[in-house]
Amino acid sequence: MKDKTSYKEAVDSKIFHVITQASKELNIDSYVIGGFVRDLLLKRKFKKDIDIVAVGSGIELALKVSEMLPKKPKVQVFKTYGTAMLRFEDTEIEFVGARKESYNFDSRNPIVENGTLEDDQNRRDFTINALALSLNEANFGELIDPFDGLSDLETKIIKTPLNPDITFSDDPLRMMRAIRFATQLNFDIEEESLKAIERNKERIKIISGERIVDELNKILMTDKPSLGFLLLHKTKLLDIILPELTALEGVDESEGQTHKDNFYHTLEVVDNIAPNTEDVWLRWSALLHDIGKAPTKRHHKKNGWSFHGHEFVGGKMVKKLFERLHMPLNHKMKYVSKMVMMSSRPIVLSQDIVTDSAVRRLVFDAGEDIEDLMTLCEADITTKNPNKFKKYHNNFKIVRQKIVEVEERDHIRQFQSPISGEEIMETFGLKPGREIGILKEAIKEAILEGEIPNEYKPAYEFMLKRAAKLGLQKTTK
Repeated sequence: MKDKTSYKEAVDSKIFHVITQASKELNIDSYVIGGFVRDLLLKRKFKKDIDIVAVGSGIELALKVSEMLPKKPKVQVFKTYGTAMLRFEDTEIEFVGARKESYNFDSRNPIVENGTLEDDQNRRDFTINALALSLNEANFGELIDPFDGLSDLETKIIKTPLNPDITFSDDPLRMMRAIRFATQLNFDIEEESLKAIERNKERIKIISGERIVDELNKILMTDKPSLGFLLLHKTKLLDIILPELTALEGVDESEGQTHKDNFYHTLEVVDNIAPNTEDVWLRWSALLHDIGKAPTKRHHKKNGWSFHGHEFVGGKMVKKLFERLHMPLNHKMKYVSKMVMMSSRPIVLSQDIVTDSAVRRLVFDAGEDIEDLMTLCEADITTKNPNKFKKYHNNFKIVRQKIVEVEERDHIRQFQSPISGEEIMETFGLKPGREIGILKEAIKEAILEGEIPNEYKPAYEFMLKRAAKLGLQKTTK
C-alpha cells in the first residue's frame, strides 16, 4: 500500500536533495528507509545514521553523492555486502542496492540478489523498519508503507512483515532485535511474532556471542531493562543465553521457611540502577550480582536459607560467562567480577555499626570503584517494607559520609605504604625475602585497622617495633 501523506519537510535538507540529484543523474530510484523514518514518525531524537536504498547500485550512488558534496567526503566501500558509507557533517550515511535474500538453514548470512524496493522491504525485520520515504523528484517525500507499519507505530506493535517463523528462522538475531526494540520503544510484540520467537528459540545458537551481547547491551542501556529480560525469559531465549540468570528463579520452601525470588529481585536491581548510570558495565554488574546464589543455596534447620559465599562464587562465574559469550576479558571483565565479589560489603556495613577500620578496608579493596559499588548496593535495596527501605538508605548515607571522612584523613583510595620495600631492606640490611613482605603487610594492616595514621613517622616507628619481634635490628651506617 502507499500512504499518500507527504513528508517533504522531513527530508528537506541538503544531503537528501543531493541524493535526489545524484539518483536522477544515474537514472535510478532511491529511498531513505528504516530507523531514520521510524524515529522521524515517532518524533524520537535523531540518531546520527541514515540508511539509503537504491534500486540499482548503492556503491555507485554513494560515489556520485560524494562527488557532488562540497568536501567530497571519503566513501568506504564494502564490496562483499554491496554497500558503501560516507560521513556528511556528523551523520553516517549508508547506501545499499535494493535486494532480495534467501537463506541456508545453518547460517544467518543471506544469499543476495538484486531486487526491487518491494523485495527490499520484504526482507526487513519489522513492519516499522520497512517504512521508506521517496527521494525521487516525482514523489519526493512520499511514504512507502506496504505492511501498514504506520498503523503499527500508532498502536505500538512490533510485527514481522512476512511469516514470523520464516523471518526468525532465516536470521535468528531478529528475535533479539524484536525484544530490544520492544524495550527501547516500550512497544508490545504482536502475539504471533512472540510465539514464533519461542518456537524458534534454539536457532539463536547459530548467532555469535558478540552479536547477542550487542543486543543485550542495548537492552541494558534502556530506561527499564527488565522489560527486555522478562521477554527474553518468557520466550525461553534467556535459558539459552544466560542460564545463570534463569537458575535464580523460584522460591523454595523447607520446613515453612522460604527465600525471595532472586531472579525477579535481580531485575528490580537492574531497573533501580538504570537512572543512576550510563555505564553498561555497572549495569552488567547489577544483572550478575546474585548469580552465585543458585549454586550456593542451602537450607539449615536452625538458620533457614543461606547463600554462603555467593559473592565469591558469582565473581568467579563472571569470567566463564564472559568467555562463553565472547565478551571482553580485559579490565571490563575484571571490573564486573570485582563488583559482584564486593556487592554485599557495603550492605553488611549499612546494617551494623560503621567502624572506621571497616570503611578503610572497603575503600582499600574497592579503590577507584567505591562510588560505583555504593551505587550498586543502594540499587540492591528492593524491600517493600517502607520502614526498612528508609532505614537502609539512611544507613548508606552514614557509610558514604564515613567514606568521605576516612578518605580525607587516611588517603586510602590510592593506598601507598609510607615505607617502601627498598627502605625496609636498607634499614635492616636485608636482601629481597619474606621479611620485607611481612613488614609491609603489617604496616598496611596497622593503617587499615587504625592503629597508626597513614603517615611516615608513625609507620617508621611501628616498623621498628614489628621488626624487633622478627629478630631484625636496625643497621648503623
